[in-house]
Amino acid sequence: MAGNGELSRIRLNSRGMAKLLNSRAIGGALMADAQAVAARARSLAPVDTGEYRDSIRVEPARPHDRQVVRVVAGARHAQVVERNDSTLARALGASSGRSRKNR
Repeated sequence: MAGNGELSRIRLNSRGMAKLLNSRAIGGALMADAQAVAARARSLAPVDTGEYRDSIRVEPARPHDRQVVRVVAGARHAQVVERNDSTLARALGASSGRSRKNR
């Protein structure tokens, strides 16, 4: 055990981490959290025609060596709505503590 100013060494098991980050359990947790954020975003979305609200969806992706899930709004005017209302950002902020508290 390190003490009195000594440094601890941690050696990361890269294959083990890759296996964990690509596991079904992590994928399921990511998807569940993203679905919750998307649902919250839909509930917060300003509605004129409903196009923006209805365009909010979850997209799984794999840009690197791990699973990624994105919550996106695909309406043509989504950037304008997000700039003015920050719907997705507010939904993420409202949901960020939920996953940590429930695990």
